[in-house]
Amino acid sequence: MTSYPKIAQLKTVEALRARLSELDLKVVVDDHVLSAAAGSPLAKPLEVGSFQIGNRWCIHPMEGWDANQDGSPSELTLRRWHNFGRSGAKLIWGGEAAAVQRDGRANPHQTLAIPENRDGLRTLLTTLRSAHLDCFGTTDDLLVGLQLTHSGRFCRPNSKSLEPRIAYHHPLLDEKFGIEPTDEGLVWTDDDLHRLIDNYVLGARLAQEVGFQFVDIKACHGYLLHEFLSSRIRPGEFGGDFDGRTKLLRTIVARIRDEIPALMIGVRLSVFDTPPYQTGHAIGQPMNFQDLLPYKFGFGVDENNPLCMDLTEPLLLIRQLVQLGVVAINVSCGSPYYNPHAQRPAIFPPSDGYLPPEDPLVGVVRQLQATQQCKEAFPALPIIGSGYSYLQDFLPHVAQSAVRQGWVDAVGIGRMVLSYPELPDDCLKGRKLQRKQICRTFSECTTAPRHGLVSGCFPLDTHYKQLPQANELKVIKRHTKDTPS
Repeated sequence: MTSYPKIAQLKTVEALRARLSELDLKVVVDDHVLSAAAGSPLAKPLEVGSFQIGNRWCIHPMEGWDANQDGSPSELTLRRWHNFGRSGAKLIWGGEAAAVQRDGRANPHQTLAIPENRDGLRTLLTTLRSAHLDCFGTTDDLLVGLQLTHSGRFCRPNSKSLEPRIAYHHPLLDEKFGIEPTDEGLVWTDDDLHRLIDNYVLGARLAQEVGFQFVDIKACHGYLLHEFLSSRIRPGEFGGDFDGRTKLLRTIVARIRDEIPALMIGVRLSVFDTPPYQTGHAIGQPMNFQDLLPYKFGFGVDENNPLCMDLTEPLLLIRQLVQLGVVAINVSCGSPYYNPHAQRPAIFPPSDGYLPPEDPLVGVVRQLQATQQCKEAFPALPIIGSGYSYLQDFLPHVAQSAVRQGWVDAVGIGRMVLSYPELPDDCLKGRKLQRKQICRTFSECTTAPRHGLVSGCFPLDTHYKQLPQANELKVIKRHTKDTPS
């Protein structure tokens, strides 16, 4: 079994640089993390649309699988949004994914962006903004959006069992997730998609009414709008060529812009993908795609070698989205369901994953480089980066360097904020990092919801350590470890 040095064992910036050099990864790591008072690049304001945010830290959407069944927030949901508010980040990218219709939930406890949950969404926003005001004295430079989604192939609106609604029959994903390739009843009709577009607009209007300043139209991580971007074999107006495959996303954006012009729009986009990987205890291997070459089932991939990215189409899509009025792009990749090593680099895989096929630093740098390419192509467009959590103690060093060099405009953190919400504020105020709170990418925040539990940092967050689900998770992990793949 191949093993890689854990980044937590690299005690100095020099040691990280040496490891990056061994891997031939060209990333600049700053020696020191500057405070705001010392002129940190991460403390500089950033114009996003018509708004100036106060710094370059961003919180990614973090679902907790913990809303009430009606979509309203539970105490755990509110606790997480309170932590977002006190983090010190001035850009809250969507908070968490809110499904625009009930059948689009990724789990039975996902937040809903439907009129019946108007008060719930307002409570989330009020909780976050109040926490930020209490900690920092103003919300005048705080920008908060709501992420709108439909989970598509990964819908679980009623239980742990999949109830997929798919763009098309993907030969590898159908096999991986037990979908009959002849079951056409799972494929969206064009008429159903027009009704879905209406629901996205309804969700956006609701977000504006309760006070969100923008919406993120989620087009990443294998969910519905991302899957449509690779729907080459789908007939009709929402598939086939590039214009057809991107029409659903573009139509949603255009409708929101035209019907709710005061609401800003962002898009979180998986700009590259890979073929699905096999689940198991061994080192990850892609499912057999050789018989499918040239590969027509990915977006942002080289069709002759789909393990390599090709940003030609993603950059064209971004250009069109900007022309439609999108004010910022949040760059991500892949999917936590079928290639988590690419999307969430980690030494420790989730229970439905596999051992990493590469040093996770390779995955981090791949995302940094893809984001840099997007920024170079659109220098005037605010670009938010992803994939930093595995850097752990060195996250601020690389984040500061990336912003300073112009590789990215704002640095987003996801898993890290679950264990250490104060990280942005500590960096900006020049405080020493709280090492015991730094995310070590144990992936328990993914393993737990895969088994119907709430998501949180069970290893490091005292609140989650004390929940009954913490013991349930230990049993699940032991059983998973002992079960043959």
